[in-house]
Amino acid sequence: MISTRKNTCTVFWDRQGVPLAEFLPHDTTINSAVYCETLKKLRHAIQNKRRRMLSATILLLHDNARLHSAAQTQDLIISFRWEQMDHPPYSPDLTPSDFHLFLHLKKFLGGKWFDDNDDLKVAVQKWLISQVAAFYEEGTQKLVARYDKCLNNGGKYVEK
Repeated sequence: MISTRKNTCTVFWDRQGVPLAEFLPHDTTINSAVYCETLKKLRHAIQNKRRRMLSATILLLHDNARLHSAAQTQDLIISFRWEQMDHPPYSPDLTPSDFHLFLHLKKFLGGKWFDDNDDLKVAVQKWLISQVAAFYEEGTQKLVARYDKCLNNGGKYVEK
């Protein structure tokens, strides 16, 4: 029997869906260099899947993780002419992937067994693609309400 191994997946999503979901190879540490390569893939995915977005402002929601705030990462984001929306540290209530996307993905994966990592990756990618745009729009709208509540609360932890 294969023991449980951690799989790391970076998912970028917007109101329409997922332009990029990338699984890191096992034994890869995510650092600024690895994250920058992922951002380059995201830019390419936007060029291919969201061509209209290239003329609009692309806004990333970043927390204060080192790989997000590293000079290398910041320089790349500036070179892409993307903007960032920061939020207070340790605020999972302002991270849509935590309170929306991964919450539902965990329910989908609950109790399932996969023969290997490739089967898991395929299942996750199929699930991400199967979600209609309204699902992703709902997560975005939840963020708007939570962010407003946080700002009106002086930046304190909000929860719900």
